[in-house]
Amino acid sequence: MSAAYDAAQWTDLFVATAGAAAALAGLLFVAISINVERILSFKGLPERALEALLVLVGALVVAVLCLAPVETDTLGWLLLVAGVVLLGTVARLERISLPSRHDRSAKAAIGQVMLALIATAPYVVGAIALLAEAGGGLYWVLAGVIGAIVSSAANAWVLLIEILR
Repeated sequence: MSAAYDAAQWTDLFVATAGAAAALAGLLFVAISINVERILSFKGLPERALEALLVLVGALVVAVLCLAPVETDTLGWLLLVAGVVLLGTVARLERISLPSRHDRSAKAAIGQVMLALIATAPYVVGAIALLAEAGGGLYWVLAGVIGAIVSSAANAWVLLIEILR
C-alpha cells in the first residue's frame, strides 16, 4: 500500500500534530481571554475567535483519528464525518461573522474565507481520496493540518494585534 493511504507510516507526524495542536489551542484560549472584552466589542470577532480554536481542535481530532488502529476505509469514513462537521461548523461561523463586519474590504473578506477553507476542506478531500485510494489520500490531511495552523495563527494575529489598532 502506498504511503498516501497507510496511516501507520504517518504515526510520528500525527503524534507531533496532536501535541502541537493541543498546545496551540491552549495558548490561543489564553490569548483570547486576555482580549476578551475587546473581541466581544466587535461584531463577528467572537465567531472568528471560535473558528480559530475549532480549526486547531479539528487538527487535533484528525490526528487522533489517524492514530487509531482502524482499517483504511474506516479511517476514511471517520475523517469524512469529522471533516464535514468541521467544515459545516466553520462555514456557519463564517456566515455569521462576514455580514456583520461592514467595515471590511472585499479582499479582507475573501482572505478570511480562504483561511477557513484551507483549514477545513482538505480533510474532506483527503477522506474521499482515502476511501477511493486515489487522489493523494493522507497528503490532503497533511495539507489540512498545515492549513489549520496557518489559519489559526492568522486569526490569532487579528484577535490579538489588529483589534488594538
